[in-house]
Amino acid sequence: MNYASRTIGTVIDDVNRTYLLPAIQRPFVWSSSQIIALFDSLLKGYPISSFMFWAIDEATKAEVRSYKFIENYSQDARNEPTSTVGRKTILVLDGQQRMTSLLIGLRGTFSEKAKGARRSNPSAWSIKTLYIDLLKDPAETDPENDSELGVTYGFAFHERRPADTHRHHWFKVGAILDYATEERLEGLITKVKSELHHGVTSYDHQIAEDILRRLHRVVWQDEAINFHTETDQSPDRVLDIFVRANDGGVKLSKADLLLSMITSKWSSGSARDEIYKFVDYINRDLGAPNKVSRDFVLKACLVACDYDVVYNVRNFTTQAIAEIEQKWESIKRAIENTFRLLNRHGITGENLGSLNAIMPLVYYIYNTPDFDFRGSSEFEGANAAAMHHWLLNSLLVSAFVGHSDQTITTARATIREHLRIARDFPVTKLFDAMAKGGRLSQVDERTIEELLEMQYGRPRTFVALSLLYPGLDWNGSNWHVDHIIPQADAQKNVLRGRNLPEHRIAEIIAAANSLGNLQLLRADENIEKSAIPFRSWITGRDREFLKCHMIPDQADLWDVTTLPEFVREREKLIRQSLLKLVGRKAA
Repeated sequence: MNYASRTIGTVIDDVNRTYLLPAIQRPFVWSSSQIIALFDSLLKGYPISSFMFWAIDEATKAEVRSYKFIENYSQDARNEPTSTVGRKTILVLDGQQRMTSLLIGLRGTFSEKAKGARRSNPSAWSIKTLYIDLLKDPAETDPENDSELGVTYGFAFHERRPADTHRHHWFKVGAILDYATEERLEGLITKVKSELHHGVTSYDHQIAEDILRRLHRVVWQDEAINFHTETDQSPDRVLDIFVRANDGGVKLSKADLLLSMITSKWSSGSARDEIYKFVDYINRDLGAPNKVSRDFVLKACLVACDYDVVYNVRNFTTQAIAEIEQKWESIKRAIENTFRLLNRHGITGENLGSLNAIMPLVYYIYNTPDFDFRGSSEFEGANAAAMHHWLLNSLLVSAFVGHSDQTITTARATIREHLRIARDFPVTKLFDAMAKGGRLSQVDERTIEELLEMQYGRPRTFVALSLLYPGLDWNGSNWHVDHIIPQADAQKNVLRGRNLPEHRIAEIIAAANSLGNLQLLRADENIEKSAIPFRSWITGRDREFLKCHMIPDQADLWDVTTLPEFVREREKLIRQSLLKLVGRKAA
């Protein structure tokens, strides 16, 4: 990287004219003591870190909103948008807090609340300007007044200039901007020394002169602003630079930064507030532990509105943002109905392996707004089952892991074309389209063997079991993953009590949590099963129940001592069921 330097005075002169803020910005959070510490560091000759600038051309100006720095800080102060048409524009990416602090200290004011007063009380706030005490010797430490940050120059914010005494003479720091040349500085020194209190010593006169010369040097002679200027016009590159440059303090996600940019172009209200509130609603108020992110919602907006699905700044154009805002209520409804559908089928943030996998569902539901797929009609029931079946397959084969943007684009195009001639969810067409694109999206023979290796407690195990029950009525029921032969019976101490050899005990324990010993039971059925001995429960099940749950109809296997054999026989039945489901014959 190539760096350049400028003096503080010349840079401050260009702030809010050439130097502006991008929409990707942090709010100003520095306290008055931090501003003072910055100026103290400068007068001591300490480096204040480099700055990162972005020089934007006319085309980028049309897409990137620019804002003014806060010059007069108050608790309600906001960065005002400003036009950049026809003028040179450089946006500050890294160093926003420092630049704002320099501006406040040299050209602005800082509104501060009186200690103990309520923030809501307007009279509790006073507007202050930065001053420096020219009689405070920075070489002398004052344990009583020097801050924890090691400030030894006499900086302080005051509502008005304090009266001069033989111990204090206050100079408004920003006044130094009017004395750019050496000639003017000499005139200032002569003027200030003539105004010092009559009780001031010759040593103090020298202190005052030294501080003024030091302040002048820092502002007008030292090139203290060290910066790199980024000229690449890619907002995504700049966004990445911003994230990396601002990795201290509170982390900002890509969604945070995109929301800053989108909010600047959102005509009514705040896009940030809308999306934050909606994400909280999906995650907290649907009665299931969903784990939706702001990134997901923003990407879903691109998908629903038929824009390029790649999640980057370039795709959130002014036109795209306007359309997203116009369709926001419909997009929200589609996302909510999608998650209600998933949650009714037991799919939540705990077992949903890929948020990208549900993008095609959001798109389909967005484009069929007359239905909520709660099963109130035969069409809704059939298509809810179709969407569920397709999603289970996609999750189990990890169809949306790696190169997911292309997979989403293919699925969306398939659904879009299908909806021109029909309204049902095109399961088969989706399987075929993805296969043509070299993407497996349906369970096959190889995948089935992998599914049989799944264990209790893994997120995908519930998904795999769900695929085994295609005719299950999911509405209004809570389903549990249950050990058919109880886990409690397969404990080491219990098995030793039955005089089994250690190697057999190890085999039984290894088989206990395998998919071959797991089933889905309604919550009430599981409670009933747990309340009675397993032998009583299993012998009370009819043939239809055994067939539905693929339980071997061999009573001699219904005991923990034969659990490995039970699992092997049940795996055969599961394999046959899955092969039939995907249109294959068992070998």
